[in-house]
Amino acid sequence: MVTRRAALSLSALPLIRPALAAEWPNRPVRIIVPFAAGGPADGLARMLGEVFAPKLGQPVVVENRAGAGGIIGTAAAAAATDGHTLLFGSISMTIVPHLQQSPVGYDVVRDFLPLGLVASTPFIAVVPAGSPIRNVAGLIAAAKARKGALTAANSGYGTLSHLTAELFNERTGAEIETVVYRGEGVLMPDLLGGNVGMGFLTLSSPLPHIRAGKLRALAVAGPQRLAELPDVPTFAEAGVRGMEVDGWQALLAPRSTPPEGVERVASLLAEAMADPSVRDRIATFGALPATADRAAFAREFPDEFRRWGEVVKARGLRAE
Repeated sequence: MVTRRAALSLSALPLIRPALAAEWPNRPVRIIVPFAAGGPADGLARMLGEVFAPKLGQPVVVENRAGAGGIIGTAAAAAATDGHTLLFGSISMTIVPHLQQSPVGYDVVRDFLPLGLVASTPFIAVVPAGSPIRNVAGLIAAAKARKGALTAANSGYGTLSHLTAELFNERTGAEIETVVYRGEGVLMPDLLGGNVGMGFLTLSSPLPHIRAGKLRALAVAGPQRLAELPDVPTFAEAGVRGMEVDGWQALLAPRSTPPEGVERVASLLAEAMADPSVRDRIATFGALPATADRAAFAREFPDEFRRWGEVVKARGLRAE
């Protein structure tokens, strides 16, 4: 028999449960970075950890799980069930699975919830200063003159630098031959020396050489011109549609994360991205602070995954 006192206690439970559920986090929060320590992704994740920890009342630990183009760390985050694990992801997570011969063990669209963008890395097309190519029309003409005659340096097979060249081939019918290097720093001497014909590179790497007159910027692979290069048109302005490329980095949560945790982190991230001091710190990593909101990112994330899958399939690309 339930006494009146017991009945009152039981009736109060629905009111107590939400309050307890709101007590997130109740342990340290882990941010998995699927790349090695010391790089921009690692630095940005650690910066967020420093911003979040005092407000969460728990330590925020960054864990680097590098390897296989980000697959190892992303798989670890997807498999996490503790409700306190986040992933510092990048656009590569929408590319790499399509390149693999066998399934990677997770589905980036199904298994992750986008919490918000952190940073954006613009890509630009550049040629050596001595090149006869002076604009996008000249680039297309040179690329079509003879298959493989024009070479494009990229920072690694399957990277966004590589895929942007393949996207350009797909959009224009050109046949630029891609040349794989291990990073933009490694390819730069060959590009400056004219040993390769051009490159689709992040803004920060070639910008000093553009300003020094050693490289020529042809177009921005983005939706708008860059403040650093106001006279350089976008590909759309130059007549090539569908060349909007954004090397974004973002925070995501495994789908098993409690709703209160998802909302708490998303709210803190939005707050951080509105903070001028945080945005200034992002710029020190050679990136632009993100401007798109969480809702826009959540809408575009699956589209990004499908888009790069189509490019990989059309170009017949496979991981080496």
